[in-house]
Amino acid sequence: MGGEDGSGTPYKVLESTECHVPGGDSAHRGWRVRVDGMADTSLDLTLDAAELTARLVDFRSESGTEKPLADAIETALRALPHLTVERFGNNVVARTNLGRPERVILAGHIDTVPIAGNVPSRLDEDGVLWGCGTCDMKSGVAVQLRIAATVPAPNRDLTFVFYDNEEVAAELNGLKHVSEAHPEWLEGDFAVLLEPSDGQVEGGCQGTLRVLLKTRGERAHSARGWMGSNAIHAAAPILARLASYEPRWPVIDGLEYREGLNAVGITGGVAGNVIPDECVVTVNFRYAPDRTPEEAVAHVREVFADCGVEEFEVVDHSGAAMPGLSHPAAKAFIEAVGGTPMPKYGWTDVSRFSALGVPAVNYGPGNPHLAHKRDERVEVAKILAGEERLRNWLTA
Repeated sequence: MGGEDGSGTPYKVLESTECHVPGGDSAHRGWRVRVDGMADTSLDLTLDAAELTARLVDFRSESGTEKPLADAIETALRALPHLTVERFGNNVVARTNLGRPERVILAGHIDTVPIAGNVPSRLDEDGVLWGCGTCDMKSGVAVQLRIAATVPAPNRDLTFVFYDNEEVAAELNGLKHVSEAHPEWLEGDFAVLLEPSDGQVEGGCQGTLRVLLKTRGERAHSARGWMGSNAIHAAAPILARLASYEPRWPVIDGLEYREGLNAVGITGGVAGNVIPDECVVTVNFRYAPDRTPEEAVAHVREVFADCGVEEFEVVDHSGAAMPGLSHPAAKAFIEAVGGTPMPKYGWTDVSRFSALGVPAVNYGPGNPHLAHKRDERVEVAKILAGEERLRNWLTA
């Protein structure tokens, strides 16, 4: 919906549109800009990174509706003569081609979770910018755009990747689509994903594996339970094994990762007077980057091998990423931005770069604990510091 930003300034919104395609049997849905007020449809890359963050936040781009923002980013980047710009769907890739011995990738997603009454953005008197996407991750995207615009002759060749649909199902992820259709666009020696990390370098990421462990039984009336076999009771060994599991805390490239194997769901039961004949325990394994995806699956199978599991089904799996902190470009990056590198316990798209043979780290100005919250916000000082540190690294 439209409105004002508190100062009387109107803003624009995106409206859903629906029209019927001649000869078709379904409606075509799209988006149009309604000038009630929000962001302009162009991007001014001469703004500093904090101001540009505010403009990007006001440029609504919930997952699946990123086309207008992708258009604006593409237009802004094509105006820069030192960049070659490519587009695939709503994913924009821009590159320098200076013949430098190293190529670094700066990547970020342009979508947000659904807006929760927290757009347009607002800047408070303490220098904190509020709004959907301020933290995750339009402040990081603003830093990317500023570097693209203001560092025409970096000491390393640069690839800038702006991609859609990170906040939704993995099969929709724009970086995944680019890596499959145009892997040559993502060739590089080192990558920085500007996901929120509160201005700290977070190396690699842990993998995540979700498995359904099913036990079977035999239905019977609960008044005559001896005539059946209770599948929920049969899941007891699975729960006992989880409760006694001792996870590894391996150290990789000087970073201590912490694995975890946990039940995240359990279902079973037919009716209040029926002995259940099936129970399903959903298990999530967060594993360190020294395990391959195949090793992770094998480990979980081994853990529950003698627990009466009748069916073992992998329903979701995203591999880990090595931190790559020993790479010369990574060492120079850490020296330039400062701080002590930390491990990334969650999963991020650095895993996709790792699968392409590109070591990657997470580094962005937002606080990850504020991502997706109604009161999402970012400190302006951290946005500006992030831009300055990246520029120092790429111009030293």
